[in-house]
Amino acid sequence: MRSVQWLRKLSPIARVLLGLALGILTGLFFGEPVGALSLVGDAYIRLLQMTVLPYILVSLAVGLGGLNAAMARRIGLGGGSMILVLWGVTLATLLCLPLAYPDWTSATFFSSSLVAEPAPFDPLGLYIPANPFYSLGHTVVPAVVLFAIALGLALISVEEKQGLLNGLHNLSKALMKIASFVGKIAPIGIFAIAASAAGTLRVEELSRLQVFLWVYLAAWSVLAFWTLPVLVAWASPFSYRQVIREAQVAMVTAFATGTVLVVLPMISESCKKLLRERGLDSAEGMTTVDVLVPTAYSFPSAGTLLGLGFVLFAAWYVGTPLSLEQYPSYTLLGALTAFGSMAVAIPFMLDFFGLSADLFQLYLLGSVVTARFATAMAALHGVAVCLLGASLVMGRLRPRALLRVCAISVAGTAALMIGMRLLMTAAIPNVYTGEEAFVSMPLLAEPVSARQLERPTPLSADQLSRPRLEVIADRGRMRVGYPPDRLPFAYRSGSGEVVGFDLDLAHRLARDLGVGLELARVSWDDGVAALEDGGLDILVGGIAATPRQATRVAFTRSYLDMSLGFVIRDNRRNEFPNMASLAVPGLRVGVARSGYYQNRLREFLPAAEIVTVGSPRTFFRGEADIDLMGLAAEAGAAWTLVYPDYSVFVPRDLRVKGSTAFALPIGQADFFRYVDTWLTLAQKGGIVARLQRHWIEGRQEELREPRWSILTNVLGWGLDEEAHSP
Repeated sequence: MRSVQWLRKLSPIARVLLGLALGILTGLFFGEPVGALSLVGDAYIRLLQMTVLPYILVSLAVGLGGLNAAMARRIGLGGGSMILVLWGVTLATLLCLPLAYPDWTSATFFSSSLVAEPAPFDPLGLYIPANPFYSLGHTVVPAVVLFAIALGLALISVEEKQGLLNGLHNLSKALMKIASFVGKIAPIGIFAIAASAAGTLRVEELSRLQVFLWVYLAAWSVLAFWTLPVLVAWASPFSYRQVIREAQVAMVTAFATGTVLVVLPMISESCKKLLRERGLDSAEGMTTVDVLVPTAYSFPSAGTLLGLGFVLFAAWYVGTPLSLEQYPSYTLLGALTAFGSMAVAIPFMLDFFGLSADLFQLYLLGSVVTARFATAMAALHGVAVCLLGASLVMGRLRPRALLRVCAISVAGTAALMIGMRLLMTAAIPNVYTGEEAFVSMPLLAEPVSARQLERPTPLSADQLSRPRLEVIADRGRMRVGYPPDRLPFAYRSGSGEVVGFDLDLAHRLARDLGVGLELARVSWDDGVAALEDGGLDILVGGIAATPRQATRVAFTRSYLDMSLGFVIRDNRRNEFPNMASLAVPGLRVGVARSGYYQNRLREFLPAAEIVTVGSPRTFFRGEADIDLMGLAAEAGAAWTLVYPDYSVFVPRDLRVKGSTAFALPIGQADFFRYVDTWLTLAQKGGIVARLQRHWIEGRQEELREPRWSILTNVLGWGLDEEAHSP
């Protein structure tokens, strides 16, 4: 009973911080089993999102609809222009944030987002709601905001609207009550999210999150202690000291309570006090403050916009930073989606830029810190908008000073971010382990007995005349050849074992045949010759089935489709967003020996010089004068793990697929039918999909050791009893 009373006495922020701390401790103690609490965390997120769009619709309609035409016009020019100025400088500050992210070496496995058909950008569907209820139901935030603004403006000229406004105002209060209830259970939601994350997140993931937090706090400090107060001090009659003095109480209160709503009266009184101190307490100025305080609250604040910096961080986090050409859409979408809460805006923007929705969980962890600072910034934003708007309405604003402060702020932020980049690069250890992890990947299948052949021995004439399945059964081993440099399908691991996607399939096939394996590393031509003379039974290694080669070998059905892409040095990865950008005279494009794909590249890139190379390694080692290498995107991603200074990309308008198959000897119908049928069953049985997740997408959950936990690694509970048996 006393513990319940003690909890009730805690402030809301203390309860949230307690939930965060307990969640982290729970995750560290129990480890991965508490990942199941993500269900509770997801429920909390849905509750957060539940009232956001209805509240946007109602609050904007009430805020704008309550104005008269004359006042709306004047405040629209005064307050609206000041809001836009603060938006502009905040968004410009956001675009400086990537300058702080360390240039850490990173590479990732293949992601389906590389070759996924991009969703067509439909500005009409995004911004103009043909059906507002559809926009509400499908969380199209920009369309909902535009409809709410249009509804509010239309209500200005409607007679006898007060009854409707009163009803909408009451509805707004009801929605706020729901939000208040959700806020009361925030400690439970934060506990579940923190426990799930702490139990499942890896150390390297947490170390990168601190980069976001440090950069966020630095940008927040610039806006809070320089940009916003200096904008007011230089462009209006108020001093820096006065602005900070009157804003700090509202900022601290908002930080402690976690909401700006409770400090709106405080903001209004503080601004009116400053007007009186400067002898500007006219009816015009006071009315402007009365109107701008609730109206500005309905629009995104600098604190809200600053939270959108997580999208830039998320893009860097996964190794695909947003390009300069994406910045305009980022700023425009950011300004519009910020009308809702970050619980809606962040998932929407992550999806728009093709980033994993799972990153939102990482954002929620950091938001325990950033949300409070964003709320404090929102209070300062309200003070700045009111003072600047009142100054403009009364003709006391200095526009040139606004532009001067904005320019100095953005330049200063850029310099600070560059300094932070140098500091974090030196202070936060980061060791690239992608190559080590890739070359140490084990087979998923239980391996059969395998040995290496230096040189395949041809079959005798009598053996060649017999069915190959009988020869393999008598020999007790199936002979498998693989060409060199066939990542991730066939390659030597760090321990010298031959592994890869196709080797995993070969071990499974041999096990079903009841035989072992003999493996031979051969060139393509030697491998084809060995198929013909019986030295090899099968040739694997991500082999592209082409019409010309089909005259020399018997290709099985395709078990995997691969997408044509390119690999280029990291510093040039944004040069070629589409095929038109590749139409550069003199561009040298490397390609492995394949007449079919050489011809396709010449068709797509008539101005380029197509250079044939024996191995992609020639390109990666800089041994050939080549600008970029054309190869399967799935294979290219594996190569970038070994050579992380390179990136794989697929132009938006290039959608060329190739078929991957096993090569078998011609004339062995029984053996061909067996392998072909076996591959069909492997596909339908989910084996191929499982291997694709493992070898191509790098999802090694099945082989990943459980996260360190106190329960298992310190206390020894839950360990396999057999591991402790004598």
